[in-house]
Amino acid sequence: MPSMSTIESLFCRSAPWEAATRRWVLPWALQGVRPTGRVLEIGGGGGAMAAQLLAASTPADRLQLTVTDFDPVMVGAAQDRLQRFGGRAHAEVADATALPFGDGEFDTVVSFIMLHHVVAWEQALREAVRVLRPGGTLVGYDLLGTAPARILHRLEGAPHRFIDRGQLRPHLAGLPLRDLTVRENVALTRFRATRTAGR
Repeated sequence: MPSMSTIESLFCRSAPWEAATRRWVLPWALQGVRPTGRVLEIGGGGGAMAAQLLAASTPADRLQLTVTDFDPVMVGAAQDRLQRFGGRAHAEVADATALPFGDGEFDTVVSFIMLHHVVAWEQALREAVRVLRPGGTLVGYDLLGTAPARILHRLEGAPHRFIDRGQLRPHLAGLPLRDLTVRENVALTRFRATRTAGR
């Protein structure tokens, strides 16, 4: 699984990205879902979205957040950013296509604009569903394979494999999920679903 490019790495650790996540990106990405209990963010980068999730939570949410990323530099940045939340959060190096967690360990799994970096994004989604408890929620968003996105990623040399329009829904429909919603616009796709009891 590839690491981020230098440009993306710097952007994901920046204060402007953290401000944007708080104000616009996170509420839009969550689609009304309020994560509670044990939450896993796969490919969490520098922890900007995780920090906003924790900051917006209440004691009643009992939020315990695990952030994973394949890139040790990103995990270090996330650890620094999440220190203020003490034992409610931790970050660790992990491959999204082979998560080091047992089946059904998490109440919510989130994925924010990272699947195209995984390349084998289908396997990453299978793993996300595997570690999700029955009745738990999968929610996230990603870039679609538009010409501008492809050009930008080629120019910066970032390894990627985009989801093409209409490609995500059939893949998710083949996983043990119900209440599946996939929304696409010109450049992005959002998704949410609930884990069923089946395999």
